[in-house]
Amino acid sequence: MEKNRCSWAKHPLEIQYHDEEWGVPVHDDPKHFEFLLLDTFQAGLSWLTILKKRENFRKAFDNFDFNLISGYDESKVQELLQDIGIVRNKLKISAAINNAQVFLDLRTEYGSFDKYIWSFVNGKTIQNRWESIENVPVTTAESDAMSKDMKEKGFRFVGSTTCYAYMQAAGLVNDHLVECFRYNTSGK
Repeated sequence: MEKNRCSWAKHPLEIQYHDEEWGVPVHDDPKHFEFLLLDTFQAGLSWLTILKKRENFRKAFDNFDFNLISGYDESKVQELLQDIGIVRNKLKISAAINNAQVFLDLRTEYGSFDKYIWSFVNGKTIQNRWESIENVPVTTAESDAMSKDMKEKGFRFVGSTTCYAYMQAAGLVNDHLVECFRYNTSGK
């Protein structure tokens, strides 16, 4: 029997991502950074485009190791710009390096990025009750606040829409539709 899932999950990669990752609370700094990096590159593109290139991003960006990425130099930027397996956008590549540096600063300041990012939802997943995909917002007051604070701290490519997509991915909000089989298993 076919599982009832959120209507956006159609492609096999989207289905796997939806069923296994989307909306599951993340409390692991390396996973937080992976989602942040991927959401940076997703800006203006479809999530499916990024999912198709995810493993290429993993290879190109040293398994999303923020320690290594924070030290990338111009020769590494040029190497990335030649990598046809990723989104070759110089501004986004530069933002990924910059964001790794700011990420490290926040880990020092807060003890972990996890502690910092979950403060925007008071440490608890926001449980929404959407009945239709059309009801799911693209920004919220929380994503607005997160975006504003992250920009003030020096992050780039962190507009409110990107922050909300990140919140959904990292389980800060549960936006699975109430009819979705994942609705009651997310946000736990």
